[in-house]
Amino acid sequence: MRPTLFIMAKAPIMGRAKTRLAADIGVVHAKRIYIRMMSTIIRNVQDPRWDTVLAVTPPAAMGTVPAWEGLPQIPQVSGSLSPRLAQVFDGHGPTAVIGTDCPQVTRNDIAQAFQVLKSSPTVFGPASDGGFWLMGARAPLPAKTFDNIRWSHAQTLSDMRAKFGRVSELRTLTDVDDLAALKLSKLT
Repeated sequence: MRPTLFIMAKAPIMGRAKTRLAADIGVVHAKRIYIRMMSTIIRNVQDPRWDTVLAVTPPAAMGTVPAWEGLPQIPQVSGSLSPRLAQVFDGHGPTAVIGTDCPQVTRNDIAQAFQVLKSSPTVFGPASDGGFWLMGARAPLPAKTFDNIRWSHAQTLSDMRAKFGRVSELRTLTDVDDLAALKLSKLT
């Protein structure tokens, strides 16, 4: 089957995206940074070797964001990250999902993830904050896979590892969630 990359994307609505970063730098600048990161990521990960689909929130924003033009879009389900991930992993495999917080991700990272999935059932791209910037699975995953995970926590990836046992991992990248991470990313 043809691999699919889902990008979880929020519409760049003032005060609704990058809220932790906005607390450090203000909502106007946070929105500008978010648009730049999101656009960079979308541009840098598309490749003819896989399908790229945007999972969009809020659903009313589908088709309204210039950076999303030309890409298939699906609405994200409501709720925490658990049902949102369950949604993208309930179809065929191989599937990978990323967010819009890690501007260092490249199409080579995505290609490596899909290559790993040829011999491993799951793959993660660890984030330096204890979470992950990519999750991939060779086959559909049951929704309960995402139960009892501490999201946005220093133990998020550890919680996921506990669900799967041994997992394959890619390089560690930095999620840009606050001013310290923004400075590390050199996007300022």
